[in-house]
Amino acid sequence: MSEFFNPDSSIMRFITKIASSVYLNILWFVCCLPIVTIGVSTTSLFYVTLKMAKNEEGSLTAAFFHSFRENFKQATKIWLILLAAGIVFAFDGYVFYHMRFENMIWTVGAAVFLVALAAYAIILMYIFPLLARFDNTIFAMFKNSLFIGMRFLMCTALMAVVYFAMLFVVVNIFTPAVIFGEGLCALLCSYPLSNILLMCQAPEEDTNTQNAAADLQRL
Repeated sequence: MSEFFNPDSSIMRFITKIASSVYLNILWFVCCLPIVTIGVSTTSLFYVTLKMAKNEEGSLTAAFFHSFRENFKQATKIWLILLAAGIVFAFDGYVFYHMRFENMIWTVGAAVFLVALAAYAIILMYIFPLLARFDNTIFAMFKNSLFIGMRFLMCTALMAVVYFAMLFVVVNIFTPAVIFGEGLCALLCSYPLSNILLMCQAPEEDTNTQNAAADLQRL
């Protein structure tokens, strides 16, 4: 029992991280309220959770707002691009769904749309964690997030499962679980992500991964 209440025990560290994810989720949600700040809020969230994955978090609030200030301009530009693309995808998806035709043109168009949507989802999952860790141009961020997401498909699938599982639980099982929301998802995704971001800098990576890493510079 004494081991359970030991702050250095693995159980207490796990509980502390879960509690921290709840706090970060609230902080993230509040900072997302202007809508245009969703990108920088997500970047700041991953900045902290990536540190938590390596037990280097320190002060959560200070780290969050440090990243918020440092990445505000670039994260906001990236988010506005993604938001505009998301609106286009939503419109196209509506059209494809309600105007189904049994011909080759519709089939090819739908296939292209689904491939583009998958690429969009990959970028959406990776670009803000990359921005939290690396300093680069907006174009390079988009390119590298897509490449890394395709290079590490197992991690991509795992992250997708985490987000869909959280959405399913909140919508269909236990709505108050929204208190964990993006904070817990970011924390869980940060464990495989932290390893991948390190691998992108390792010299033993294959040539393609090395080329992607060459475009990235550590903050």
